[in-house]
Amino acid sequence: MGIFNIMNTSASGLTAERLRMDLIADNIANSQTTRTEKGEAYRRKMAVFGENKKDFIVPMNLTKDDVEKNYTGGVKVLKIAEDQTPFNYVYDPEHPDANEKGYVAMPNVNVVKEMVDMITATRAYEANATVITNAKSMAQAALQIGK
Repeated sequence: MGIFNIMNTSASGLTAERLRMDLIADNIANSQTTRTEKGEAYRRKMAVFGENKKDFIVPMNLTKDDVEKNYTGGVKVLKIAEDQTPFNYVYDPEHPDANEKGYVAMPNVNVVKEMVDMITATRAYEANATVITNAKSMAQAALQIGK
């Protein structure tokens, strides 16, 4: 794997984790939103990642160039899914979104879980940034050999 493939793979990880952090921030910001455009409480959003690879199986008789054309490496976002766990219901008959029994559907967002996910995403982002920094250092060291 070449130096640019390493950087591209880590860059795709940076992009994916950045999207994940954005979704987590949206979830936390909407943790008290009881009405959306859909007419229901806010649903937690999650990024679903997958491997960024054109072909899963690469035959052994292909040349290096063919392998590099078929393998892009890294991660891609397959979709942004909504968490289908049930809403939390709170008794508040004065609330404008309360049902006929006085219960308000609150978002299915657990702020503690979101903060743990944010820390995990941040660590993954930092790891990918470190890989790019180290690859850059290795390339610079290799160029110094030629002097």
